[in-house]
Amino acid sequence: MKEANQGFGTIAIHAGNAKDKSYGALTAPICQSSTFVFDDCAQGGRRFAGAEGGFIYTRLGNPTTAMLETKLAALEGAEAAAVTSSGMGAISAVFWTVCRAGVHVIADSTLYGCTYALLSHGLTRFGVEVSFVDTADIAQVKAALRDNTVAIYLETPANPTLKITDIRQVCDVAHNFNKNIRVICDNTFATPYLQTPLALGCDIVVHSATKYINGHGDVVAGAALGANDFISELKLFGIKDMTGSVISPHDAYLVLRGLKTLEIRMDRHCANAKIIARYLSENPKVTKVYFPGLETHPGHAIAQRQMKDFGGMISFEVKGGKEAGINLLDNLDLCTLAVSLGDAETLIEHPASMTHSTYTAAELKKAGVPEGLVRISVGLENPQDIIADLERGFSRI
Repeated sequence: MKEANQGFGTIAIHAGNAKDKSYGALTAPICQSSTFVFDDCAQGGRRFAGAEGGFIYTRLGNPTTAMLETKLAALEGAEAAAVTSSGMGAISAVFWTVCRAGVHVIADSTLYGCTYALLSHGLTRFGVEVSFVDTADIAQVKAALRDNTVAIYLETPANPTLKITDIRQVCDVAHNFNKNIRVICDNTFATPYLQTPLALGCDIVVHSATKYINGHGDVVAGAALGANDFISELKLFGIKDMTGSVISPHDAYLVLRGLKTLEIRMDRHCANAKIIARYLSENPKVTKVYFPGLETHPGHAIAQRQMKDFGGMISFEVKGGKEAGINLLDNLDLCTLAVSLGDAETLIEHPASMTHSTYTAAELKKAGVPEGLVRISVGLENPQDIIADLERGFSRI
């Protein structure tokens, strides 16, 4: 849990840190070991039996990854965390832990493309039924609930339309129907600095730690957070037995490094995004801007209530549709044409042909994702330089 009276930045830097007793290193050493030595057979047996704490094998736990888990749990207000080798590793491990043949899952229709593929094409192979609804419309959530519903899964802000779902409302409806339903929220776009879904009633939070949490474009990682009992089951079944999605100690170390600046990076991402969103909303070559910080966004009021700020992600449509949007992307210099998000660099992409290519045209339409949509992850550059590059791009189409 968060330390009393300490700010987010302080917790991000100090929570969970273990002193280096050997040399007094300020930065925690990387424990690059696959296995750990027991004092004797009896100790090894006790650890395997769960009667004694301590490390056994890095697939089951490691001092460096444990430090990252403690820090993330403190920031999200969770009892425990499990870090994984990717965001999809975390999401897959959660669903393997929650689901079994014959159960039902409700998921938002607007999701990251690989998450959508897991739910629509993956879990359904194993006897799990999935209903896709608009979780921002609580009537649709209520109508989809069944006696065998075990989970509701959503993103807010959603990828790539920045749709906002009222987290508390969904949690109240789910838990009033059945207190055992797990509400799972992907908090990647917001990070725990801007939004804490567990405090709003969610049971499980997942992240692609590749994105803002690491923030430097040099790590692929994920995390799942929640109650102690669930995270223990997730580690011993969802990760150990089912996915094997184990983060390396070196990658955990890099994410620990990135977390030290999460607060100040997010402040800059948010400030830049507001400037860029305003520019795009006033640009005659842009027909629509998707950004929860704009009062015209349908989820603006909810975002104000459940988020500290509006994040660094924007999507928009260019006058002329898909062809014009793609021409814009091909005529930028500073804004980098690449998928992923949350890096220091401004990244821009075309969801329909890239991150959301797992959707069919009909599925994109149902999810509210126009085929010409452009998604931009606003970076840490000076905002006037980002705007100047966009201006050059617009002038070339």
